Amino acid sequence: MKIKVNPAWKMSLALLTAGVVVAVSGQLRAGQIKQPKTTTASDRSGPGPGPFESQGPGCNIFPPSAAVGSGVDPSYFGPPPSESNPSLVGPVQLVRSGPVSFQDGTITLPLYRGKLAKGNKTVWYILTDTSDATAASALGLNFSQKLQFSAIGARTGNFDTSGQLVFDSGTVDFQPERHLVAGTNQPFPPSDFAPGSVGDKDYSPLVKIVNGGGVIYNAPMIAFDVEAAQINFPNGNPDYHLVHDQVVKIDPNAGTVTLNLINGFSFGRPLLYISLDSNAPLVAAIEGNTYAPLLGNIAVGHDDSFSSAIERFFIGVNGPFEGACDNPQRQGLFALLLDGHRPNNTFGGIPTIALDYSPLWDVNLYEWTPDAIAKGYRSQLREEFQILGLVERGFLTGLGGAPFGSTGFIVNCPPVQRLL
Repeated sequence: MKIKVNPAWKMSLALLTAGVVVAVSGQLRAGQIKQPKTTTASDRSGPGPGPFESQGPGCNIFPPSAAVGSGVDPSYFGPPPSESNPSLVGPVQLVRSGPVSFQDGTITLPLYRGKLAKGNKTVWYILTDTSDATAASALGLNFSQKLQFSAIGARTGNFDTSGQLVFDSGTVDFQPERHLVAGTNQPFPPSDFAPGSVGDKDYSPLVKIVNGGGVIYNAPMIAFDVEAAQINFPNGNPDYHLVHDQVVKIDPNAGTVTLNLINGFSFGRPLLYISLDSNAPLVAAIEGNTYAPLLGNIAVGHDDSFSSAIERFFIGVNGPFEGACDNPQRQGLFALLLDGHRPNNTFGGIPTIALDYSPLWDVNLYEWTPDAIAKGYRSQLREEFQILGLVERGFLTGLGGAPFGSTGFIVNCPPVQRLL
């Protein structure tokens, strides 16, 4: 799937994706520069730069030692408070079914083999979240009570007599090349984009296991209709025509897959997450994940109310981008499209911080106003209520000056590691 965008439209763009229409309008904003003729934005399949590839403070948000600026040697510090209580300050691994590598910026998870009911085709998948608290604890997954309300956007499946999960429907084509080109007058919206993997109309990463108590699991597909020998890349350099773009290594014989981690924030705390699926081709191209149309059935815009399956996710459009990773305030889609590193997105509640967690993130785009930029207020934002306060005061709006709120886009982004 390749979607062309007329560059003459500038910021007037109709995003007709997954049945969602978002009207974007406006001119170049004060304090923003015209898009250079060349960019370093990722324009190929694969995970892109890892979270620690740059040492610049605008891209690498790994916390420094508490010994900085003190007369105490790092070895003298006791264990972080999070070791006594995960809700306290300190590192906490959230998805515990496999090891995190801080050297590589990856997590290695169990790789499961299932099948599709029709045609008996092989489905390779992972597990990250579940609506069952006991299963989450036993399997090292994130627990999300909100997933119990997501059945309308989930596939169904059943265990066969051998315990293998058989999915009733949903396929993914991993053949397409991911493509993302910055806009001509300003970086976002992109002038050309295409996701690297495309699900059919019945595909969702969510599965409701009918003969397993109706529990819902987040089970994103990693590869489809291929045998183990075709996707055996235990040392890296996988074939992205066969596997998900966030795969770094895959070893079906050992039953593992290694995925790229991404920087973000939740209530001021830095975190690492994986990005796996979206209900919109544009978002899937930006995130390097799979276009999952069935997620579009899930209602958005009513975060935390009864029956809500989503949690809010905040993405800056025209945040600080000058200086790329060397800019400690760097954030947003302009930055992503100009330097190729991830945009430092801000999450709502995650496990150990809040009770309202869901891996299904309702994208709220925000844009700094010309007045805020002219006054020098534009900066990196790390916390939900900080963003909402700036919206309330008129310094942030929706895209192109539109009212702030849900865009209708959902991203499946399970948090893996809280860094503080």
